Amino acid sequence: MKNEKNPRLYDTLISYCQSDTYPFHMPGHKRQLKDGPAAGFPNPYAVDITEIEGFDNLHHPEGIVRESMDWAAGVYGADRTYYLVNGSTCGVLAAICAASDWRPEKRLLIARNSHKSAYHAVELLGIGAGYIYPQILEETGLQGGLLPEEIDEMLTTGEFEAVFITSPTYDGIVSDVRGIADICHRHNLPLIVDEAHGAHFSFGREFPASALELGADVVIQSLHKTLPAFTQTAVLHLRKGRVEQERLEHYLQMFQSSSPSYVFMAGIEQCIRYMDGPGREKMEAFTGRLNGLRKNLTGMRHLRLLDEDAAGQAGIYALDLSKLIISVGDSGLDGEELMGLLRNRYHLEMEMCGPGYVTAIATLMDTEEGLKRLEQALQEIDKTMGGGRYRRVSREPIQTGGPGSVMTIRDAVGSVVRRVRLEESVGCVSAEYVYLYPPGLPIIVPGERLNEEIIRKIREYRNLDLPVQGLKDYSTEYIHVAVLRTGQRQPGRET
Repeated sequence: MKNEKNPRLYDTLISYCQSDTYPFHMPGHKRQLKDGPAAGFPNPYAVDITEIEGFDNLHHPEGIVRESMDWAAGVYGADRTYYLVNGSTCGVLAAICAASDWRPEKRLLIARNSHKSAYHAVELLGIGAGYIYPQILEETGLQGGLLPEEIDEMLTTGEFEAVFITSPTYDGIVSDVRGIADICHRHNLPLIVDEAHGAHFSFGREFPASALELGADVVIQSLHKTLPAFTQTAVLHLRKGRVEQERLEHYLQMFQSSSPSYVFMAGIEQCIRYMDGPGREKMEAFTGRLNGLRKNLTGMRHLRLLDEDAAGQAGIYALDLSKLIISVGDSGLDGEELMGLLRNRYHLEMEMCGPGYVTAIATLMDTEEGLKRLEQALQEIDKTMGGGRYRRVSREPIQTGGPGSVMTIRDAVGSVVRRVRLEESVGCVSAEYVYLYPPGLPIIVPGERLNEEIIRKIREYRNLDLPVQGLKDYSTEYIHVAVLRTGQRQPGRET
């Protein structure tokens, strides 16, 4: 039967891009067509080809693609740089798989605030995971940095085969990567760093150093998040020695499309060429505008902008100042309400919000007009808020992590399951992920027991209209839990 309903994606996309809504979200090119790598870039349809004669093959590069990636490695100072056309996700999956020997008794030490792709790698491997938890910045409820000494203690007392951390975080929190790398190498283990949100670090002197410069063995960067590149483009950098190159390339072939986009590969090359040339000067100008905006917002009475004073607290080694984290402070708003005000009244689209803050991503492609609009909007909101007009909200951090794993992620996902009401699942072992997306940090992971605190937080996020995802039941009323072996029973009523 013919579907009479017209598709709306294309028309809605065109309408949004033609509106006066300004993007403080990814991708980092901010749709600026007359400047940066987009200037002079052809119509993508005109250069969309496949692996024809003379154009090499990403999965077996010997010619022009190999030359391009070798050139990029020279720009970054890596032993090898790989173009990723399936985003940082495929790089994370490949790196973790390459660093693992797939033995179930081995474990990955993973920062609990890692992206869901890292957990998916653990699930595929069928191995266990140990978690290192970030510190908490009490004033805002943001997750802070990772303490090297805690990682050292875990590596001393447990058996791990690799360490995986995220730095910077979605909120621009940078951990002491050099200290962590030194500890990992002292234990003869590789350090993999998800630097998806720090692709600009390599090109701006006022930003923290890239993990590649600080001793990490594998670093994954999403160009599209903070640089002028197509959505879904990323790079992976390898330092030889602790992760076998051939294994890494094997898994990259496995997790990347067998029909890699030449448009994406050309876009990656064009982005890096620009950033290694005029982009460095533009980064200097951008940091000047960014510092001016931050200075002008220091006088807000109710809203709060996370600034460099946070460094040295809660494990925070440094801060990426291009991530504008606006805490609701004592305005009486919650994060969703503040984001809604910015969207509906001022036509400014933020990247995400948490219970008590919003995140705006600024990049070198932002215009002076765009940054000024954000500054004026925040100042105006700050003047009119406060005084108890809106409800006060919790400053608790985004909750991640249950009271402990009962089984591996893969065993839990592959187990016999029951569907129970979320409120009646206390003590059950989750067979599903629950996470906020963005940023994609798991609140609960398959194989972990649910407790009252986790359930309370899921309900709170749901009531705040935050994007709780992962459950098969989109309403988040029900959750699938594992049926335990050896006749053990779990609480909860089947439906």
